Amino acid sequence: MKELSTSRGLLKFIFFNIITISIYGIVILTKIANEVNLIVSPYDKRHTMHFCLLLFIISPITLGIGALVWWNNICGRIGNELYRRGSSVSLSAGTYWGWSVLGVLLFGIGPYIFLYKFFKASNALNKLYNEEQLPAESEA
Repeated sequence: MKELSTSRGLLKFIFFNIITISIYGIVILTKIANEVNLIVSPYDKRHTMHFCLLLFIISPITLGIGALVWWNNICGRIGNELYRRGSSVSLSAGTYWGWSVLGVLLFGIGPYIFLYKFFKASNALNKLYNEEQLPAESEA
């Protein structure tokens, strides 16, 4: 089993997103959605939509509402799994709505605070998963 990334961060995301004209962001969010499905689906029996499907088809058709629902759901899934695993890192749908949506009113910095929290939670979840998988591999 390949080890999942635990080194995603806000500054790296912003820098590479600018350099690659947003392609980096699409790739990273697709990877995070796939990782959430890998880690969380066995427990909550749900599936997060592929980010490219959301970005290029669902979001334009729903005039952006699909994106709001996607972010709400993925944050809730990550947060619930972190709580289930007893992590001190937290994330919730409220984090998304508070920082990313309402946080725009804070001179536009709210979405960046949200992304920082999102990447921190994603890294924490991946780290817990990696630690869980390592003993199984060393026994084999």
